[in-house]
Parts: sequence; C-alpha cells; structure tokens
Amino acid sequence: MNTTDMIATDAADVQALASYLEHDDCPMIILDIEYNIVAANSAYQRHFGVEGKPHIGAKCFKVSHEYAVPCDQAGEHCPMRKAFESHRAERVLHIHHTPRGPEHVDVELRPILDRQGQVVAYVERLNSVGLASAQPQKQGLVGKSPAFKAALSTLQRAAPSMIPVLLQGESGTGKELFAKALHHASLHANGPLVVVDCTGLSESLFESELFGHEKGAFTGALYKKTGLVEAAHGGTLFLDEIGDVPLSMQVKLLRLIESGSFRPVGSLRTVHSDFRLVAATHKPLRRMVEEGTFRQDLYYRISAFPIVLPPLRERSEDLPLLIESHLQRIAPGSRGTIDPTAMQRLQRYAFPGNIRELKNILERARLLSDDGIIREQDLPAELRDDTPMLAVSTKNTKELQAIAHRLNTFSGSRTALAKELGVSERTLYRRLKSLGRLD
Repeated sequence: MNTTDMIATDAADVQALASYLEHDDCPMIILDIEYNIVAANSAYQRHFGVEGKPHIGAKCFKVSHEYAVPCDQAGEHCPMRKAFESHRAERVLHIHHTPRGPEHVDVELRPILDRQGQVVAYVERLNSVGLASAQPQKQGLVGKSPAFKAALSTLQRAAPSMIPVLLQGESGTGKELFAKALHHASLHANGPLVVVDCTGLSESLFESELFGHEKGAFTGALYKKTGLVEAAHGGTLFLDEIGDVPLSMQVKLLRLIESGSFRPVGSLRTVHSDFRLVAATHKPLRRMVEEGTFRQDLYYRISAFPIVLPPLRERSEDLPLLIESHLQRIAPGSRGTIDPTAMQRLQRYAFPGNIRELKNILERARLLSDDGIIREQDLPAELRDDTPMLAVSTKNTKELQAIAHRLNTFSGSRTALAKELGVSERTLYRRLKSLGRLD
C-alpha cells in the first residue's frame, strides 16, 4: 500500500496505517479531522521532534507554528481545508518551528477516505526546503514574507525538472541568487553554473563569448577559446539580462536552445552542450515582442516557466532578516547591529534599488559607524527625511488587513504575535495603527 495515495478505509483502520510510515525516509504524520497528530514515523521524530515536548495528540498548528488556531484562521494557507473539500492531495510551503529554528517546509497533505468516500484522516509528508533560509545566514536566499514564500514555492517546483525558467523582476531583486538556488536544487547541481551577463555585449563579442572561437577566426583571435555554452555542459547556463541580447543574435540563441548545438566562430565543427537554461530580465519582454525588439519564438522558448521576484517594498517584513544577514556578510567575524531609529528609517524607505540598494546602504553605514552600531546619522541623507517613505499599495493594505484578522484569532500577547509574524513590535504597532486597530 502506498501511504501517499488516497486510501479507502474505515476510521478504525487509520492507526494500522501508521506502521506503513516507517517504510518512508521522509518525515510523515497522520492527522485526524480535528487537526490532532495521531501518529508519526521515526523520520519525523528525528527531524521535527523536540525532546520533552510530545507531539502525539497535539494540534498540528500548535506543534508546527505555535498558533492557537488553525493556519487558515491565522492568515496562512491551510492544505487541510482544501483537501477536505477537494478529496485530493494539496501542497503548500509553510514555515515550521523546528529544533533548528524556523525552516521553510514543503507540506503535502493527502486525505484518507472511508468506504463511503468521507474524509476520516490525512497523511502529511514534510520536506525541509534547503533553497532558502527563514533565519539570518551569511549566504544564499533569506526571507519569510508571503511574497517571498510565493516565489520560493514556485522556484522549488521548477527546480527538479529541465524546463527553462525565466526570472522576472526589478533590478536588484536577487535574480542571480535565485538562479544559484535553482541550480543547486536541479538535476545538474553537480555541474557548473555559468553566468552570462548579456548587458553591453556587441554582436561579435556576444557570439565569441557564448560560442567561443577558433584561432585566427578574426583579427586578434590569437588562440582558440572555449565558449561559455560549452563550459556549461552538464550544468546550468544562466543568461542574465537576456532582454539586452542584440536582435540579430537572438535567432542564433533560439537555435542553440532548440538543438543544444552551435558552431564556434570560425569553425565548421558542431558542438553539443547539455545544460539547464535559466534566463533573467528586468525588461518587459512581452512589450518588446509587440514592438519587434525581441523575437516572439525566443520569448516562448525561454519563458516556459516564468517566476516573478517581488521587489523589496512588497516584502518589507523581511527587512530585519535581510539586514542581519547582510551585516553578517559585510563584516564576517564581527557582529554589526542597527539601532531602533535607524531600523525604523529603513523600514519606511521604498528601496527603488531593492536588495542591491539595501546592501550598498549597509556597507556604507557600517564604514561610517565607529562602534559597529549603525545609527540614523550613518544612513544616506535621502533616508533621513520623510520624502521617500513607502506608500501603502492595495496589496500592502490587504496584507495589513490579514495581520489585523490574525490579531482577532490569536490568543497570545501582541509581543508574541509580533514574534510569530517575524516583525518587531514597533513594526506591528505601526501596521495596526494604519488600520486603526490599536484598541
């Protein structure tokens, strides 16, 4: 019997199903329809268990999130409600509390049906997601905001396949970091990740960089050169800012993607390269197609799986996490900190340059700080006045309303709620104040 398939059984047989969980190396639990954990395999005990805190008989939302109410009543997506209604497997990316701290976890929930077709329990499979961290770290992707989790969930689904991925987003949103995460989670993770910066390359230089050239192929070609496409064999080819590829070269790029083959400049030999394609751009490729500056056939080839990366202003709750991570990266071995007033200024800033701008601001402020503590006076002048403050968009308003709703269903203190949301009490106070919910 495959425990990950929908199973027709009587409610009394659910406990017998627990023995099957031990045959799976993935952490798995069985839940009843009242959110209680009724069984767990050893893999779950090892990965998510906390000594002295038994979870059998406890509510899943209490164990995983420390919530007082089910996830969907606390502003999260809950797969249980959907699975109950659809009678099908449901999947969602959550942040779970673990012995190692908060982690991104891919949750797959499958309903167990009795012989009358009624849901009597659920089998839940949990996989920790290593593509990003929900805690500060010195390298890689970090974040836990809804906008970040949406992009991460999409990235995770694309990673195991060979489908071409197009990363779209404003400049500075971390497209290369997402490309690296995609590569490391792919089937080509043991191969090279070759980055091609398409910005500012002339037609001749672009062809030589990508495809290589033979000795004497043109004036100045004093030696044979291996192109970046050939160097990416067995790995990932990341075409950064693909919107800047000259129109005259786009047909050769299309031919490469379709066949995996190319000819070095000045050569008659055909070279084949097996690679995973990832492209990125901040430009509006659809509009460029309409304007005739980007080939439509190439666009459809590279955009089989588009992923939109959120700007920093749409994931402002990630700011403290990003700041701590970047301070660790800027000054390894020393602990840089930021005082509350400077943090408040940063949280109110719109960051048109996104994460790249945040990094630059922190590097400059860290150099201006004599004791390692970044204060308001260490920040650029444009952050110290009220001109560039973050406007509340419709999307941000909805997020604020979700926070206010969670306050209605949360039984703990406002301090505990702020901790659960991953924001400071000051940030929570400001967001509730904007909704008039400080009663």
